[in-house]
Amino acid sequence: MEKTYRIRIRELREDHDLSQAKVAEVLGTSQQMYSRYETGEHEMPIMHLVTLAKFYRVSADYILGLSNRK
Repeated sequence: MEKTYRIRIRELREDHDLSQAKVAEVLGTSQQMYSRYETGEHEMPIMHLVTLAKFYRVSADYILGLSNRK
């Protein structure tokens, strides 16, 4: 089963021992909005995808579930 970006961003956050609030701060958004990205209530903007890829030092394809190579 391919992992969705919602699962990947949660796993990356947890692997780095970060709170939703901290990641939201990096993205310049609220913890509530970031939580909605993880739950799928809201689609994550591309600018946030790029920011997270740089922050975690992984490819956007990895976050999107298109590749298993970080």
